[in-house]
Amino acid sequence: MKRFEGKRILITGGTSGMGLAGAKMIVDEGGEVAVTGTSQDHLEEAGAALPSGSLVLRNDASDPQAAKELGAKVKGQMGMIDGVWLNAGFGKFGDNESVDAKMFDGMTNVNVRGPVLQMAELIPVVADGGSVVVTASVSPYLGQPQGAVYAATKGAVTALARSWAADLAGRGIRVNSIAPGPIETNFFDGMGIPDDQVEELTEQIEKQVPLGRFGSADEAAQVALFLLSDQASYVTGSQYVVDGGMTMR
Repeated sequence: MKRFEGKRILITGGTSGMGLAGAKMIVDEGGEVAVTGTSQDHLEEAGAALPSGSLVLRNDASDPQAAKELGAKVKGQMGMIDGVWLNAGFGKFGDNESVDAKMFDGMTNVNVRGPVLQMAELIPVVADGGSVVVTASVSPYLGQPQGAVYAATKGAVTALARSWAADLAGRGIRVNSIAPGPIETNFFDGMGIPDDQVEELTEQIEKQVPLGRFGSADEAAQVALFLLSDQASYVTGSQYVVDGGMTMR
């Protein structure tokens, strides 16, 4: 039996990268999906890649009002859903002197406040016995230069996921997080890194990964989908690291 037969899953940040990879897999395994994004190009890409019955929604996690709109749209167009993957987020690196309120608020609003407000609106729409997955990162464990604010936001969502797991256990809703390392998607987009440094950084990162390469979007999505599926029916409050062994060293 296909894992997502008869299941309805929402993926925020699902119009590109890991999210879109996961959405395609869910559809292939018999499920229905709704995905959100902000980039017009990515919205169009997702619309072309997913079946016509899929919901492709423009929704900005940094906008507090957007969380209410998302909850209302999902309930109105899908009814009760079986799972949520809170995947929307971004990273921007910079030295301490470059950190300002705009940079801090930008990442915090999307990476922390966004999922908090989304959960408040979406949990009433998630059926008892459902599942929530949150995308965190290995960054809090690595102590990366120029990555303090990003790491702090991802450490926050790790803590949130564990608290949500305790809060929702009574309804049988499982909450877990994944912590991706370097994944071949738009890894460097939005980080403020000049193009001429990307190749050098890629080589440096690969040397830190025991498997010697970046992971693929499919590889990361497969872990999230395991946690969303009934195969992980006794897993909650956990974090699964998807980093090729990077944090093992």
